[in-house]
Amino acid sequence: MPEIDYRLAFEHAPVGMVVSSNRTIVACNQRVCEIFGAEPSALVGHSFSILYPSVAEFERIGKRMEPFLNASGHYADNRMMKRLGGLHGALAGETFWCHVTGHAMNRAAPHEAGIWTFEDLGSRRAVKAELTPREREVAAQVMRGLTSKEIGKALGISHRTVELHRARLMRKYAAATTAELVQKLIAG
Repeated sequence: MPEIDYRLAFEHAPVGMVVSSNRTIVACNQRVCEIFGAEPSALVGHSFSILYPSVAEFERIGKRMEPFLNASGHYADNRMMKRLGGLHGALAGETFWCHVTGHAMNRAAPHEAGIWTFEDLGSRRAVKAELTPREREVAAQVMRGLTSKEIGKALGISHRTVELHRARLMRKYAAATTAELVQKLIAG
């Protein structure tokens, strides 16, 4: 059996891959560079925060995922991310939906070291509606198929507040049903 070059497999994986330490990018593959429209030098050594629409969202999502990483070592969600731009036709600051999956190397200190994958759900289409940070969080949970009560519990807000945000999302995306909203969210 031939010896496998794992570095080569990492570099040419069909999904974006990142190795992290304390929420800082230590290594990334070419697909991540394509997704975020950046050279490796613009990513390696930098905090993941540069890939979020805001630092507040970076911090909020980091806190939200920590209990999951502590419990199982894994976390996955769909979230809005931000392209750095300048490479592969990406526009700087363009937001898009991204499926993110992570594995903590140490459950007791989940951000200490991790392996993350990124899949662009937006098919290179920009998000068409301007969303508030809370609307983005609710939208990500709606895309997971959660009810308003489940979303409220996950985000620490009332289900009525979730319903208000869902109604605003449906208005902004001109969606008549939740299924139509999810389809439009994915499409951008």
